Amino acid sequence: MPRPRRGGERAARPSETSEARALFPESRTGGCEPIERVARSKPAPEEDRSARIPGLAIVATPIGNAQDITLRAIAVLRAADAIACEDTRVSEKLLRRYDIATRRLAYHDHNAERMRPKLLARLKEGAAIALISDAGTPLVSDPGFKLARAAIAEGIPVTAVPGASATLAALVLSGLPCDRFFFAGFLPAREAARRRALAELKEIPATLLFLETAPRLAAALADMAAVLGDRSAAVARELTKLHEEVRRGGLGELSAHFAAAGPPKGELVVVVGPPAAQEAVADAAIDEALGAALKTMSVKDASLTVAAALGLPRRAVYARALALAGRG
Repeated sequence: MPRPRRGGERAARPSETSEARALFPESRTGGCEPIERVARSKPAPEEDRSARIPGLAIVATPIGNAQDITLRAIAVLRAADAIACEDTRVSEKLLRRYDIATRRLAYHDHNAERMRPKLLARLKEGAAIALISDAGTPLVSDPGFKLARAAIAEGIPVTAVPGASATLAALVLSGLPCDRFFFAGFLPAREAARRRALAELKEIPATLLFLETAPRLAAALADMAAVLGDRSAAVARELTKLHEEVRRGGLGELSAHFAAAGPPKGELVVVVGPPAAQEAVADAAIDEALGAALKTMSVKDASLTVAAALGLPRRAVYARALALAGRG
């Protein structure tokens, strides 16, 4: 699963420079050949060759348990001309486990602007490039989105090889409604910005999913409780791993627990239940409240007051207030 990184975290990587030199036209770690030549110690199996599809393949990888990879993903990764990795060192372990000898190159936040045109150029020439993240499905909170969007804009074939997803795993384990959900990614680090972002999500009639870092978890849960109300929620960590844990409860309860226990270990997904269903307010009741408010207030102030009192969307009440004021 993707995670936020500090600005200089990627600066010194021994394998990254050699990879870039080999492929564009730099050399990859281990002295692998350029992309124009096939670098395999033995011929590719027939199923591997048939899995090669020119274009960009967005391939999901395990989020913890290395066995959670599909047979198709293995075949596509073996058949590709190159694999664009979020972190080549992380991906190396998985690729070695499944005897995937395809050349790797780094594609992440700190080199994406430089590498994207080179990848697109190879794709236009008919290359088959697989895109993977450190864990889970690429494009979810990582720079792969811009590469996929650019490839689509250029008319380059783009396909998905689905598989593990931390957010979906957390959703189905949460015990919260799964029929409608909204993925909000990482919230801002600062409290004021985080609360503004949560306020924008407050009225969404769906289960909310967030990615969060361990040091910010307790504060984020407290802000969720303050802005969204004490909704039912779940915090999932280390999914598919030995110490997998899903803690369920109200947002206030969860905030208090993690504030006392300290930051948990592992990757985190926070799942928050949808807002409680509101009873429908009759149009006549809205008109009556607006009529009374408009006697002493402006249209704007009257609509804000009534919307807050009845728990209704401000825009809808404002439009109704304008109509009433126009009739008067």
